[in-house]
Amino acid sequence: MGRKFLLITTDQQRYDGLGCNGGQFAKTPVIDSFARDGITYRQARNQCAVCMPARCTILTGQYAGMHGVTSNGIPLPADHPSVVHELKRNGYETALIGKAHFEPHATADYFENVAARDELFGPHRGFDHMELAGHTGRAGRSLFHYPKWLAETHPDAVAGFHEYTSNGKPSGLGGGDSGAPQVANNPIDIEHYHTHWTAARTIDWLSERDDDSDWFCWMSFPDPHHPWDVPNAAKERFDWRDLPLPPGYPGSREKCEEILKQKPWHWLAWYLGEAQLNFEVPPDYVPAETTPDHIREVNAVVHAKNELIDEAIGQVQSYLSARGWDDDTDIIYTTDHGELQGDFGMLFKGPYHVSALTQVPLIWRPAPTAGIASADVEAPVGHVDIAPTILSRAGLETPDWMQGTALPMSDGEQSRERVFTEWRDSYDGNDIVMKSMVQGDMLITAYDATNRYEGTEGELYVMSEDPHQWRNLWDEPGYATQRSNLLDEMRAHWPGERDVPLDKIAPV
Repeated sequence: MGRKFLLITTDQQRYDGLGCNGGQFAKTPVIDSFARDGITYRQARNQCAVCMPARCTILTGQYAGMHGVTSNGIPLPADHPSVVHELKRNGYETALIGKAHFEPHATADYFENVAARDELFGPHRGFDHMELAGHTGRAGRSLFHYPKWLAETHPDAVAGFHEYTSNGKPSGLGGGDSGAPQVANNPIDIEHYHTHWTAARTIDWLSERDDDSDWFCWMSFPDPHHPWDVPNAAKERFDWRDLPLPPGYPGSREKCEEILKQKPWHWLAWYLGEAQLNFEVPPDYVPAETTPDHIREVNAVVHAKNELIDEAIGQVQSYLSARGWDDDTDIIYTTDHGELQGDFGMLFKGPYHVSALTQVPLIWRPAPTAGIASADVEAPVGHVDIAPTILSRAGLETPDWMQGTALPMSDGEQSRERVFTEWRDSYDGNDIVMKSMVQGDMLITAYDATNRYEGTEGELYVMSEDPHQWRNLWDEPGYATQRSNLLDEMRAHWPGERDVPLDKIAPV
């Protein structure tokens, strides 16, 4: 029996969206079973809180400052070294099914955007096979394999998806019952939605593998990312009117503004609609206009999306069991970044290094035949550690160019004391460079000097006392020494990087 790896990622999923991480709404029994039987990392952080940089870190085992994809819109070169290239060189069959997003989606110059049109399925980036989906069943800016399949097989289902983009930018069109942005009532059948399509195509690829083959499959779900247009049959599982507001919602516009005034300039500027900080947010979305009903309905849709993801994973695990493979398969589960989902009265994401966006679910269920004990690990780890973990389990050495280390199997193992997250982007004339570190119970963010900041600004939080990061301690005299010490630690241990220009090469 060969070695087998299933890497499962979602897109824009909060840590607390899963039952095993304290989620109280979506039922996620399959993912919860991975946590029960495997290792759950309670302080896992992404290395950038937006799609392309995070995904490239998972792929390469490098921080964004090293692989160079510091923002959406900067493509990772197809020949950039990666865990997939390493596995391929050592005889593994490799595939990526679902969302890739290592390349910008707004131009036809990249494989991801022309593969479906040209009936291509790889090889690309070390993957023998790629079948791609995005966040919609409409053709959109890129015609991936999923919308092409949907148009050819179920053309009546295409129009139910939200109009994700308008005039080349994210659409803020409201819908659903509350008029929340990017919400739509979608009559598509669940089995034709991209979540179940991704699982079905994964099973199809696995079915073509021999029993004794070594394989690596990255199953990448586009959800629960916006647009929030889950199939109606799933959305109806939750009555949004009955949902409580999330604990990270301060309770009123006045309270939101009071909290945001403690933070650096761009927080309140975005809330009030005075500045746009990243391409991915609809330009006409003003967080201050977000109502409690908007938040409730968006959360209801997200819960439904999370349940569909869990059910789709269950289909794939059932197939692995039927093939006699489950006991010999390492499964790693994570997401690229979180979602504000009502925290601070906001939706979507951006240059905000708070746990809602940077703390990610990360679960490693080792192959049961390995006899590795289940555990909860509190040590700080990150996406940068996933590639080295896979190589270690494959019996391969971690190359020098990877910056992560294999994930610890218990808190008793020697492991790093800190993990880093960064943001380096410019949008609409606003240059934002942020460097963050989680160490112990502290989350600190330092701002570099740009056209918007002098380089003396920052954020400091005690996470156990302030889990939603409502109280910025950066300027509080009682924390001055601790802030100074943490900044020294961050500067001393900040990972190596190369010079990356502060601009975008192409739109997302």
